[in-house]
Amino acid sequence: MAEPDGVPVGAASLSVVQVGPDQWQVYRDVRIASLVDSPRAFWATYAEASGRTQEQWRGRLGRDVPTWVALEGGRPVGTVALWHAPDQPAGEGLLIGMWVASAARGAGVADALVRVALEHARELGWRRVLLDVAHENRRAGAFYRRLGFAPTGAVGEMPWDPSVTEETLALDLAI
Repeated sequence: MAEPDGVPVGAASLSVVQVGPDQWQVYRDVRIASLVDSPRAFWATYAEASGRTQEQWRGRLGRDVPTWVALEGGRPVGTVALWHAPDQPAGEGLLIGMWVASAARGAGVADALVRVALEHARELGWRRVLLDVAHENRRAGAFYRRLGFAPTGAVGEMPWDPSVTEETLALDLAI
């Protein structure tokens, strides 16, 4: 795994590393942990993700979906990815799959993950990054607003449960 960024967090050391097909098991484990910990925060479900094959996990990391894992003392504690949806305009993309382990929340992990993803978005020439956050996930919504993301007015619902609504936030990037 390439280590593009190392960020000190308190007395511990945090690194954010981009993962590819060869690190599929690390990503699978952190993704499954995210779905167990925060099942109402993601479009995927634990049942769906736990049924994926090695080939499917590798394929997810082999596509044009840059994905990072935060490691604290070598232990995965978070993840984030970027995705350009086929129907999105050029220069715009989505921040997806953002999660930090509950024991690591409030220690700068989320900031480090989003910073690395936004730097990469700028390198890709993106001018705008969007994300969806569940209305009930107030902590995440406040975090994104603190970083400068603002509501677009778009709202949606989770495909597996229409009672879980979410709003779309956007951040204009200065390139």
